Order: sequence, then C-alpha cells, then structure tokens
Amino acid sequence: MSRITLRDRWTTHDRVLRRLATPVSVLTAEHEGHRHGTTVSTVVRISRRPQVLGVCLKPDSVLAKLATAEGRFAVNMLSGGQDHLARHFAGSSRPDGAAQFHGIDWDPAAYSKAPLFRGALAHLDCRVVGRFQVGDHELLLGAVVHAATIEGEPLFSSAGELFAGKLIPVAEAGEGVLADDGPALVPTGPRPTPSAKEDVPS
Repeated sequence: MSRITLRDRWTTHDRVLRRLATPVSVLTAEHEGHRHGTTVSTVVRISRRPQVLGVCLKPDSVLAKLATAEGRFAVNMLSGGQDHLARHFAGSSRPDGAAQFHGIDWDPAAYSKAPLFRGALAHLDCRVVGRFQVGDHELLLGAVVHAATIEGEPLFSSAGELFAGKLIPVAEAGEGVLADDGPALVPTGPRPTPSAKEDVPS
C-alpha cells in the first residue's frame, strides 16, 4: 500500500484549489507620487454591513505598502476583453512606478486617486481598514467608499487560464450556486485565452 505524504496532500490540494473560478482584478494605489498596480484573483467580500472586501498579496507587497502608507487603494474588476491588462500587471518585467501605466486609459479615483481603468467592469475605491499576515500571504482589507459598474462580461481565472464568459440566470433553483443577494449565476460558453504568467501579485 502506497504511503501518502504531506507533500502529496499539498500537491492535491493545490491542484483542486486552482480549479476555483474567480474574477480577475487589478489593484492600484498611489502614495507621494509613486504609483503601482498588480493583478489579483482573490478579491472577496468580507462584510456587507459595513461593506469590506479582502485581497491576498505576497509578503512585502509593493501594492500593500503603498496602500497602507496612503490608507487607500482601488480595485479594477476587469472585463472579458481586458486580459492584456491582467497579463501586463502580473508580469515581473513591467516597468516600475508610473511607467507601468503608460499607454493605458485611466482616470484617478475620486477618493484614493489611484488609477481606474476605462472599460473595467467595476471600480471600487477603498479605505484600508486592516492588513494581516495569513500563512504565506498578506490579507489587505478595504472598506468600500465609492463603487461603480458597467454592463459586460467578466474576466475569470481558473486552473491557470483566463476566461471571458457570459453569466446567465439559472431557470430553476438547484441548478447553480445562488448568490446571496441576487439570481443564481453561472459562467457558460467560456472563451479560453492563453495563460498569463503566474507571478505572485505584488
């Protein structure tokens, strides 16, 4: 009988967790003239009252440091046609500071002054309310100060691939996962795009 090691279990868990389908966002922050952005797929709502979201970043994250120093940051939830932005802000070879935003259409957020990308599916302007070390990542918490959205298809990440897919209402209960404040939604007809380089968000 083969012996299952802790490493085997970790490998299995990693493979399973990579299957989670999550929306892809780019976090942005600006402090004392220094601007930074990074791609993440771990933005989650932590609380509804008050409205607080959480995002995971690597330890000593440039984004987390800027956001903490300024006390503010912004979230750009990308649309299905913005996979190039996801790849750009995940790449370790992108320029430092403001240069990484050259050629990208954006406007400063009303509260954080961080870049908000035109065409993004949603914008969230946030106040930092917590920063914690959790395992091998940092958890950054932000209270939502301003939020806006447009109609469109979201960009998803699953198993190392990017997908642009439609969300359609489920006709009958039990056919999909029910949202806690709206109709059941499931992605269908995904259009896979080439994998982005899997850099740890910074």
